[in-house]
Amino acid sequence: MSRTGKKPVAVPEQVQVQLKGNHITVTGPKGQLSRELHREMIIEQEEGWIFVKRPSDSPQNRALHGLTRTLINNMVQGVIEGYSCNLELVGVGYRAALEGDKLVLNVGFAHPVFFTPGENMSIEVPSPTKIVVKGIDKQKVGNLAAVIRRTYPPEPYKGKGIRYENELVRQKAGKAGK
Repeated sequence: MSRTGKKPVAVPEQVQVQLKGNHITVTGPKGQLSRELHREMIIEQEEGWIFVKRPSDSPQNRALHGLTRTLINNMVQGVIEGYSCNLELVGVGYRAALEGDKLVLNVGFAHPVFFTPGENMSIEVPSPTKIVVKGIDKQKVGNLAAVIRRTYPPEPYKGKGIRYENELVRQKAGKAGK
C-alpha cells in the first residue's frame, strides 16, 4: 500500500472542500482552486479529513493513489499558505525589474524579455538580481519559475545565467592553454 496515499489530508477550519464525483474545489483565505481527479480514485470526506482510496492493486491505481493524495494536499496547503519559488540572476549587468505587474529581464540579449504572471500569481523583485514567484497553485508557480529560468539557464563555464536559489552549478574547467 502506498505510504503517501494512505495518509489522510487534514482540512483546517478556514478551508472549505466541495466534492462532486471526482471534481474537487478547495476554497481558503488566499483563493480558490479546483481540479478534476482521476475517475478511478475513491475520494471520501469526513469531518475535517479527506481520504483517498484505490479500487484495486493494479500498478496504475497504485501509482495514482499517492499522486491523488498529494494533489489534494497541495491544493489545501496552497489556499492556506501559498507557494513561492526564488530565482537569482548571476552575471555582470544582468538585472530584473517590474513594470506594473510585468517582469522585465535584461540578461545579455539585445532586447529585454517580458513575463506576465497568471491568475492568482505574483512576481516580486526584492533586489535587481533576485526574483520571487508567488502563487497558490504549486504547479503553476513551479512552471512559471522554470520558464523564467529557461530564458537564460546557468552555463557551466562561468556560471552566468538565471538559477534557482541555492542551486549548485558545477563549473567546468576551460581549455588548457599553452
